[in-house]
Amino acid sequence: MFAVSPEKENKLRAKLDALGIYEKDLEETFVRSQGRGGQNVNKTSTCVYLKHIPTGVEVKCQKARTQGLNRYYARVFLFEKIDRLIKGKESEEEQRIAKIRRQKRKRSVRAKEKMLAGKRMQSVKKSARSSRISFDEV
Repeated sequence: MFAVSPEKENKLRAKLDALGIYEKDLEETFVRSQGRGGQNVNKTSTCVYLKHIPTGVEVKCQKARTQGLNRYYARVFLFEKIDRLIKGKESEEEQRIAKIRRQKRKRSVRAKEKMLAGKRMQSVKKSARSSRISFDEV
């Protein structure tokens, strides 16, 4: 049905079924895309607009140049959006965002001192290597 491998399609269907999102509840329309893509984008309706009727969640996708891929991506985005609504903090997307936030936050003073101590040790090692007498000087 979509322009992806059957196993990707089956995984997506399983995720959607787990959340109770069925094809009969989706309203799908196709719109002309905008931006890059050349003649293909200008002549065909590759942008996919997807609405989940029970929740009222809407998604518009023009990530790829082909309609089939955009249909797949639109369903993925819809799943993520509804998953965030239902599960909140426990959703996969929220966990991924929280992990990135933890990675980017500033180090504590103790962690920074430990890291700098390691760098100082490395610099001592390097300076000790360069201070040795070479055989050319003797």
